[in-house]
Amino acid sequence: MRKRQGILQFLFFAVFFSVGAAALGGAVLCDDLIRYGHNRHIIAEAEESIARLQSLNAEYDALLEQLEKDPNLLKRLAPVTLGIEPNDPNTAYPRAKAGELSLARKALIEDVVQADAAPALPRWLQRCSDPPKRIALFVAGAGLVLISLACFTPNSAGEN
Repeated sequence: MRKRQGILQFLFFAVFFSVGAAALGGAVLCDDLIRYGHNRHIIAEAEESIARLQSLNAEYDALLEQLEKDPNLLKRLAPVTLGIEPNDPNTAYPRAKAGELSLARKALIEDVVQADAAPALPRWLQRCSDPPKRIALFVAGAGLVLISLACFTPNSAGEN
């Protein structure tokens, strides 16, 4: 019977102490966890931008390679790149309408806005960052740690 009581007492101590310590740690480290989430988001954006730049470099390298192989390609690309009106009388050049350009611009802006959105922090972390809730979490954690130390330690078993 005494052995069961000791095991039960140890289980209560472990549960109360671990939950209290986790609550204390969460309350104290909340700002650091938020900063960590933001830093992870910034690193992901930087890696994404590096990947885009590497892709652009590869495309430009391929274009330069094609320009070295075919000099006529430069005559076709120069007017488009520099914005010069082409003068070839036997070729029809399509024009983009204002509505089509505005739709394309909106689509590009939406992609940029979605990419620049703030990082999605876990909901529990957002709730814990509120100062009154953070104080309550700290007090509750400290209370659980004190209860576990006062009521469930082996020395207190003989006193009960």
